[in-house]
Amino acid sequence: MPVVRVSMWKGRTREQKEELARAITKALVEIAGTQPEHVHIIFEDVEKSDWAIAGRLCG
Repeated sequence: MPVVRVSMWKGRTREQKEELARAITKALVEIAGTQPEHVHIIFEDVEKSDWAIAGRLCG
């Protein structure tokens, strides 16, 4: 059972997340040989101010 966690800054729409979920599921089915119903995807919306790159906060 693949579990995929996607962390990204807040602001994506439900439609964008649905499209991402379809694309990620399709890739796992085609490449890893799993079944769509076994793919779990967790979206984590993170505030920009809670994200740091190279030691510096982004927001």
